[in-house]
Amino acid sequence: MDSDLFAKLSAYPHVVVSWIDDDGYPVQTAARFRADAEKGEVRIGRTGLPLPDDREVNVVASHIRPQPGTGYDQRRYISLWGRLRRDGEEMVLRPARAWGWDEAETPFFEYVERSNVQARRYMHALSVERGEEVKPRLSPVWTFLLATRLPFLTATIVPILLGIAVAARDGHFSWWLALLTLLGGAAIHIGLNTANDIFDALSGADEANYTPTQFSGGSRVIQRGLLSLRQMCALSAGAYVVGISIGVTLVLARGSLELLAIGLLGVALSVFYTAPPLRLVHRGLGELTTALGFGPIMVLGAYVVQAQKLSWEAFVVSVPVAILIALVLYVNEIPDRYSDGSVGKRTLPARLGRVAVTRGFLIAALAAFAVVLVAAAFGIIPRPAIIALAALPLAWKVYRGIKAYYTSPYELMATMGQNVQMHLVVGLALFAGYMIAELASAVLDSPPALLV
Repeated sequence: MDSDLFAKLSAYPHVVVSWIDDDGYPVQTAARFRADAEKGEVRIGRTGLPLPDDREVNVVASHIRPQPGTGYDQRRYISLWGRLRRDGEEMVLRPARAWGWDEAETPFFEYVERSNVQARRYMHALSVERGEEVKPRLSPVWTFLLATRLPFLTATIVPILLGIAVAARDGHFSWWLALLTLLGGAAIHIGLNTANDIFDALSGADEANYTPTQFSGGSRVIQRGLLSLRQMCALSAGAYVVGISIGVTLVLARGSLELLAIGLLGVALSVFYTAPPLRLVHRGLGELTTALGFGPIMVLGAYVVQAQKLSWEAFVVSVPVAILIALVLYVNEIPDRYSDGSVGKRTLPARLGRVAVTRGFLIAALAAFAVVLVAAAFGIIPRPAIIALAALPLAWKVYRGIKAYYTSPYELMATMGQNVQMHLVVGLALFAGYMIAELASAVLDSPPALLV
């Protein structure tokens, strides 16, 4: 024990001493104490029960503050192990081992992650003792939800809906083709998510990440023992088989070489995002790859499925959602910048400083809204799509959140959520703009310019 730990220990009013009695039952009692930093000892006064000096004891000092209706905060503890010896009326402990946690120094979620290795060792020892595997368990539904990160499928749904909307405006729409496109895109996205976890586990990036959040750091199902690496490989391969099969079906049904080229490029980018030999994210191309994959490739792919040709309008409308989905990744990479950098993932936050990352977000977000404004004003996309500018205040909120919580992953989580929301709101607003324009054209003989 060092002097700092003794200083922290002295702040507690009492300790609880625990041991196993002769019959194998746990026994504990509270006690007053004083910490002698110079001698490296903890001196325990009289207690309600006689303390043993012939076996190891555990001495714990802890603090917790209940928060009615929300849980607890100010959690901290120090746990010491060793044998007691009698010195007059006091029992003296010179700790052989010590362990502690202070929520003010290490947030709870980081503490959990740092305990993963110890937890795996414990479960392995328990498995050996019982003669059967002991590991964490969730229902299959929750495990699938975590492993695939299904809530992030909005990144696929938004661009595909936009591609379909542009095609419908040009007079091309088939509901069964639209449904197949959504299912195929979702399957490839699931394959990408799970493959990303696989290769981040193999590279050590996720293992080195002690500050994962709801939006960053991967699904953690491998690190927590919920699924093995082999099971994740099977899940990823299955998703890719489904997605590629649907893609081949659409190519054969439409006979489009453009669709074949877009599909091959999309699958290649998703696989080699983290997979060797390209490992695009490790080469500093992660943000660009994400922008291309969830922007022009998906929007143009969905358009070509319907219309069997390429479209300048579909490309233009894909640009703002491409920028915004890249910004989702960009902000989510901020808490991971140290662990990514340690394994050679050259993300922008891992390479740039705090000021550059923060300003870069604002410039890119404003560029996305500028594209919407210019494209709608000049009639390249339907003018009602300008309602997407209503999400502009979200960009400012995210910018301010990044500035305030850049170094605090768990306080940054709300900002990351707002960033995801901005991408979704803008995408759905653009889609709504197309629907408004279509409705105006169907209902009105000469709709005003502002509605088309």
